[in-house]
Amino acid sequence: MISAQAWADARLLWDYHRMHHEVRPCSVAVGLGSHDLGVADVTADLYRRGMAPVIVFTGSTSPTTRARMPRGEAVHYRERALELGVPDSAVLLEPHATNTGENIEFTQAVLKEAGIEVSSVLLVSKPYEERRSYAMARKLWPEVEIVCASTPMDLEEYADSIGDARMVIDMIVGALQRVLIFPDWGLAITQEVPDAVAAGYRRLCQEGFSSRLLPADMTPPPGR
Repeated sequence: MISAQAWADARLLWDYHRMHHEVRPCSVAVGLGSHDLGVADVTADLYRRGMAPVIVFTGSTSPTTRARMPRGEAVHYRERALELGVPDSAVLLEPHATNTGENIEFTQAVLKEAGIEVSSVLLVSKPYEERRSYAMARKLWPEVEIVCASTPMDLEEYADSIGDARMVIDMIVGALQRVLIFPDWGLAITQEVPDAVAAGYRRLCQEGFSSRLLPADMTPPPGR
């Protein structure tokens, strides 16, 4: 059972993780690999709306995606986008990245090899990964403008769509830990965390929403 306080704290973190960017046309849309096919859906929708002329789907597999996406995250995303009407010629694949840092760095290499000049990126992720992905992209790809996008759902809707509310809250807590510590590891820019969000994060950690926390003694860089 998830307490009312835990839900309230999770909503605080959820809203903080969302960047609330206004989507606009960019040089490329990059779909960051994960367990959530909704990332591919949003990326395909952005393409169909004329927000980017080309898509890069990036990601290999992880412990949370290996069973669900055995051919790799980028490959499953591409298949989904083609089902939704995106032409194959508009999709580039980066199937090797195993963490967000590699997603960003390997995507740059794919675009360079394809001869595509990039000044702005629509960075598509899970809703609660917007802020961390933004912070890492700003650090690792500082010369481009980053515009974040994700599935437009509230926390409860998203948890229902995934089918495991506790896992989603664990992920939300883990994402905030990375926002807090990655700047010290040289993986992300520093962002202000409001006191109320930090307090909610501490309460959720104390309540045991900790399966996605990195160990305190871990040495950088883990990337994800």
